[in-house]
Amino acid sequence: MVKMPSCCQLGISVGRAIAKGERRFFRATVSPILLTVLCLTSTCATNAQESNTKQIPISQSPAPPLTGVASFGNQISLNGRTLPGTWLQRPGKSGQVTTHLSDGVFRQLIGVNFLSSSNSAKQPIQWFSSVTKPLVLSTRLLGAYRYLDISNFAQTSGWEIRTNGNTLVIATPKTQVTNIVQSQQLSDASVNPLQQARILVNLDRPTPWQVAQGGAIAKLQTPSSDPDTPTLKPTTPPNREWTITLDGIADPVLIERYTPQPAVPPALLPNLLKQLLPVTPTQPIPPAPDPLIQKVEVVKNQTIISLSVPFGLSPQVSTVPNPNRLIIDIRPDPLEERDITWAPGLRWRQNYVNLGTERFPVVWLEVDPRKFGLTLKPMWASPNGLAGTAPLIQTAQRYLAVAGINGGYFNRNNRLPLGAIRRDNQWLSGPILNRGAIAWNDSGQFYFGRLTLEESLITANNQRLPILFLNSGYIQSGIARYTPAWGATYTPLTDNEIILVVQKDQITQQLPGGKVGGTAVPIPQDGYLLTLRANAASAASQLPIGSAVSISSSTTPTDFSRYPHIIGAGPLLIQNRQIVLDAKAEKFSNAFIAEKAIRSGICTTATGTLMIAAVHNRAGGYGPTLAEHAQLMQQMGCVDALNLDGGSSTSLYLGGQLLDRSPSTAARVHNGIGIFLKPR
Repeated sequence: MVKMPSCCQLGISVGRAIAKGERRFFRATVSPILLTVLCLTSTCATNAQESNTKQIPISQSPAPPLTGVASFGNQISLNGRTLPGTWLQRPGKSGQVTTHLSDGVFRQLIGVNFLSSSNSAKQPIQWFSSVTKPLVLSTRLLGAYRYLDISNFAQTSGWEIRTNGNTLVIATPKTQVTNIVQSQQLSDASVNPLQQARILVNLDRPTPWQVAQGGAIAKLQTPSSDPDTPTLKPTTPPNREWTITLDGIADPVLIERYTPQPAVPPALLPNLLKQLLPVTPTQPIPPAPDPLIQKVEVVKNQTIISLSVPFGLSPQVSTVPNPNRLIIDIRPDPLEERDITWAPGLRWRQNYVNLGTERFPVVWLEVDPRKFGLTLKPMWASPNGLAGTAPLIQTAQRYLAVAGINGGYFNRNNRLPLGAIRRDNQWLSGPILNRGAIAWNDSGQFYFGRLTLEESLITANNQRLPILFLNSGYIQSGIARYTPAWGATYTPLTDNEIILVVQKDQITQQLPGGKVGGTAVPIPQDGYLLTLRANAASAASQLPIGSAVSISSSTTPTDFSRYPHIIGAGPLLIQNRQIVLDAKAEKFSNAFIAEKAIRSGICTTATGTLMIAAVHNRAGGYGPTLAEHAQLMQQMGCVDALNLDGGSSTSLYLGGQLLDRSPSTAARVHNGIGIFLKPR
């Protein structure tokens, strides 16, 4: 979610309305944007059928049988620490078994760098080795994951591997961290905001490592020794915490070297001379820059290096052999270029895209929907209705999606949708405010536009009453409709609603709604509820119990009606290669329009492929504005493009991992677009 006042994106009060050092080493870098804290859960026992209601059956591909698998599980024990992660073992030659890890686990837990590859069956990697002669691992797609055969890699690295039920136990050789050297100290960010630095971590042998992004670091203000001298307030955003964790024990000298000393505030003594001499104006004292390395500590046989990294910079971590080193470069452009054919018709790419003098890191997936077995479906957080949010990782794994991106907006307070969701020709939630949407079918055809759903309640005497909202968290005066897709019950969202119960096209009850959040009203499986709010309550007299009613429904443009799947967000960015951005027409606030923020987008290209993309903060600054986002998508070859929810909501998922950020920095989201791979 874009962090802003809760009503800024809608312009109304509805909660979250719509919100260099040397290069003499062989190197392979792993961007911290891509390295995420492992967040995998098992899908082996997940029931893939999502029939929330009789009216909205959700067809999902069941987990394929694991044929030819000797054992499998959903936990990894790495040097005594148990973490979630999918794995399997297969019968090999001479009675041996081969061990396979899902690539998200392998990349994130071990610190292995994935190199570009055009062959989905092979994945070249680099880990304390030469990038010019990489080790190539075979891959296997099973269900929603891609597994890598790590058998030879583990044997060469001296690992011990065994199984214990559903846990794969991995023990790596004991490692010593022999030295930590920083090439230079970062200066005050306000003086040189893009200054780079390098940290070298010397090891006696290769070892697993991870990097994680933490929160903002609150900077303590050091008072001046002169009470009349003002303390300079920070003019730049706070530093952010990053941690580098290695499976190894640091020399005690290193721990002592990087143990912070307690700050001793200066004694504030009165200056008696000021009573006799004229006061000379003094300049405010700028705060001292934080040391880059905040602390080094050993916890449970792991060395943890805590960093304080200025805004606009991030660590880029790489490994080199002979001697074995971890290289941590603090730089404004940490993203590592990558182009990996992950599966037939599914390509993972990341690069910097230039816009004038600015450089934006973009991580995206290219999908060829014409390839056999690749389909797209909307997905949402709750299995029991429309109220709820969850991390995209969790939602994608529950649906058994191989990939996905966050979708439309939602109210962060009550976790209700604020835009169109349609799946398999059934409306889950209606569109609002004529905002941009994408529609598609299972044949790989797509349609982009600004969408309105026009529903009417038709009475027995052919009177037509407009229904303004369908299963929506957007609350306004008028008539709204709630179907079983909403959930088992409806609880009033405003005071003094009149609720009509409709079953088999007949009004069976009229109920007073009472206070907001009051009594929950069951939603009939063979009908729906109508809520009459504010001035619309007068229509209750025209709709007595026993009245026969029907619903007419159409979309504007009518082309939307031809597509079984729709996700609404906005604003619409590009149509027919031309930028058509008009955020004001889609009722977005001025603050939302002007904000520089992380963005999510979806588009089609001239070759018929679909792209789902995450654009993060520009090198040394904040993310793109909406106008910049449209230009970036156009420059990337988009023919039609839509802006999705952004900010902390932006999440790009592939095979059990977030590609664009650490899960700890990603917000819970209401819905998304999933990519599914049907088993052959």
